[in-house]
Amino acid sequence: MAYVINDDCIMCGACADECPVSAITEGDSKYTIDADACIDCGSCADTCPVGAPVEG
Repeated sequence: MAYVINDDCIMCGACADECPVSAITEGDSKYTIDADACIDCGSCADTCPVGAPVEG
């Protein structure tokens, strides 16, 4: 199941930089993950300083 980014996101961009398939983009109030592109690798969750990416 694809990861999603919850409201804890602080818009730092660390997750987007680590995503190997570029599935993460900047949204208005938080980053978002394209569920169709996400390969469920967990790189975003491992790098996020606030734990915003979670398994959806």
